This record gives sequence, structure tokens and C-alpha cells, in this order.
Amino acid sequence: MKAGYRHIDTAAAYFNEEEVGQAVPDAGIPRSEIFITSKLWLQDYGYEAAKKGIDASLQKLGTDYIDLYLLHQPYFDVAGAWKALEEAKAAGKLRSIGVSNMSPKLFQKYIPQFATKPAVNQVEFNPFFQQQELRKLMKQDDIRMEAYYPLGHGSGELLHHPLFQTLAEKYGKTPVQIILRFEVQEGVVVLPKSTNPAHMAGNLDLFDFRLSEDEMKEIRQLDTGKGNHDSDQPGMGERLLKAFKVHD
Repeated sequence: MKAGYRHIDTAAAYFNEEEVGQAVPDAGIPRSEIFITSKLWLQDYGYEAAKKGIDASLQKLGTDYIDLYLLHQPYFDVAGAWKALEEAKAAGKLRSIGVSNMSPKLFQKYIPQFATKPAVNQVEFNPFFQQQELRKLMKQDDIRMEAYYPLGHGSGELLHHPLFQTLAEKYGKTPVQIILRFEVQEGVVVLPKSTNPAHMAGNLDLFDFRLSEDEMKEIRQLDTGKGNHDSDQPGMGERLLKAFKVHD
């Protein structure tokens, strides 16, 4: 927040909602100027369980409302959990609601069941994995894409690609800034992660230049259509549920 960030992305399964809840008032910035995203974990899916999970997030964050609340993973009783999110939004506990990790297949399975369309779908996105099919589906319902792993999970192949090196020299920026600028110009909400203060500042310094359309086309051609996470992999939901236990 000292660097200028106002969007904090957390989740029950990140096990740091309480710390975020402490940091917000400690920063001395009005709550209304800070945008908090959190996420419901699979352990709390289903209508009744989700209502309790939402209230647990609110309590840990120490806030009366959450700006954006997501279903963290698209498995099990998604419809029941979504209904709880819709009701919490109507009650003012959640300002916006969305989903995460929904592949094109899962998106087409669940979204038609929802009375309220998600505001966002938070998924893996970077120049090597541009989610073209999913973006076309989301555009039909005016759903925004949020990118995790916008830097390819620190992929050396991505960060040291000659195209980004060349563009970085041209614009007096770093390859990371070129990658993030591409994603911003593509209309994607980017969520770069760093614990380095200099990197945090650099990741925000994107708005004093613009890539040309030809340069954008060059970067689009780097798409491999493959990412690190495969939401459609059989048994993924069961493995994730076993991997994280957010409460007893």
C-alpha cells in the first residue's frame, strides 16, 4: 500500500485473511479506498456451508463488506455456494461476486445455471497462455478476466524471451513491465505477486507508455495454449480439497 497498491487479493486458502484485516487499518488509508478480494474454499461449498464461509472471511478481515468475493475452485456443489454468494451480495456483505479457475468447459457447465453472472473469472493468463477460447466465451456475458501467474509463475523462458528484451530496450522498461503492459492493453486485470518492494513499484509503473498494435500482434503470436494449471484434469477437485483445510 505504501507503493500505491489499493487492491489486495487474498483467500481463505491463503491463510492470511486475518493479516490483511490487520494491515488495512494499520495503513491509515480509508477502507473505501481499498479494494479487497477474497475467495471461498472448497471445504465451504454448498449453500449453508458457504454462508458460514462468507461470514468467516468477513470476521477474519475485520470488515463489514468485501469488494469482490470468488468461488476459488469450480468443483462439487458450485451452484449451492453461488446461491449463498448471490444472497450475500443482495445483503450488502459482498459488493461483487465472481469465479476462479473456470476453464471453457467448466464455464459452459456452470455459468448457465447462475441467476447472476459473475463479475470476473480469475484464471492463469500470460503471453504463453492467453486463454483465447475462454475470453471469447466471457466476452459474450461481459465477464472480466483477472490474471494470476501474469508473469508465467516466474518462467525464465517467458521473462528472458528475446521479444520482451527488445521491447524493454526500446521503451526503457523491463521485460516484466512489457509483459504486464501487454496484458493491461488486452483488457485483463493483472495480479502480479512480489515480496520485493522495488518489484512492487516497478509492476505499477506501466502507464507512461503504450505498445503499438504491431507489437501487440507479435506478442499474441507467442501463445502456446498451455498453462501450469489444468482445471479439467480428472480428480483435481478431490486433490485440492485434501491439500488445504481452512478450518476443523
